[in-house]
Amino acid sequence: QVQLVESGGGLVQPGGSLRLSCAASGSSDSIWAMGWYRQTPTKNRELVADITSFGGTNYGASVTGRCIISRDNAKRTIYLEMNNLKPEDTAVYYCLFYPNSWGQGTQVTVSS
Repeated sequence: QVQLVESGGGLVQPGGSLRLSCAASGSSDSIWAMGWYRQTPTKNRELVADITSFGGTNYGASVTGRCIISRDNAKRTIYLEMNNLKPEDTAVYYCLFYPNSWGQGTQVTVSS
């Protein structure tokens, strides 16, 4: 069973930046693909970005050019740097350890 601990969410003004972290621990010794998804009360959960065990990345259309996902395999941690944040980025952000281990989520609110 993989446990995920997310951190870094909060309130930020439009145009600001945030960095989310997700640390994995548990029984798995393998380094797997991980990613970030987000969800609002009115939208289905959507991909923000994910990263393979070898560092290949993929971004959702709504954040391309504004986010960078990275990983530190030694720490079993992934990071999501988000820049030029917009009010529509407001959501709960969930970490995923593929294929189906989810974190508890961290709230990101973009508001003035």
